[in-house]
Amino acid sequence: MQPYLAASTYIDFDHPDVAAQARRLAEGAASTHEVVRRCFEFVRDEIRHSVDFMQNPVTCKASDALRHRTGYCYAKSHLLAALLRANGVPTGLCYQRLSVGDTGAPYCLHGLNAVWLDDLGWYRIDARGNKPGVDAQFEPPVERLAFAIREPAERDLPEIWAEPLPCVVQVLETEPDVAAVLRNLPDVPLIG
Repeated sequence: MQPYLAASTYIDFDHPDVAAQARRLAEGAASTHEVVRRCFEFVRDEIRHSVDFMQNPVTCKASDALRHRTGYCYAKSHLLAALLRANGVPTGLCYQRLSVGDTGAPYCLHGLNAVWLDDLGWYRIDARGNKPGVDAQFEPPVERLAFAIREPAERDLPEIWAEPLPCVVQVLETEPDVAAVLRNLPDVPLIG
């Protein structure tokens, strides 16, 4: 579990602001589930999704998403991982491959998290941010993610990553603004 508890460049819970926010969210919590719920709801509800609000700057590091209170799903998942890891909860990064529109190409990755709950094992949560048609919740053992898989070329990718995928980082660190990221969303080819 050590990789899922470690600080890193993008999951930088060793940043003073992230560490302080993690402590505030965990203060007085009676259980790990309560800590996870508080961190999840904070990121889902208090960090604006970049596209929903067309809000710059583009963030990638957890600390930047916290400071600017905005991020694509990827940066929000980095922040949630950082807050949970700071509280000793093993947390990884997961991805779905979804149609950018209603159906068909183009496709893009959607970032979310998997958290280790001792009573359940790995449990996926999606702090993307709710809006009409999107209602992600923390309701273990039921997964209530932002998006369902609707067609054959969409996928729930099974891996749980300790670090963000390079293609995600590359887009977030090179595109100049939210609109440019939206035009160049990361994707991975399907095999088989």
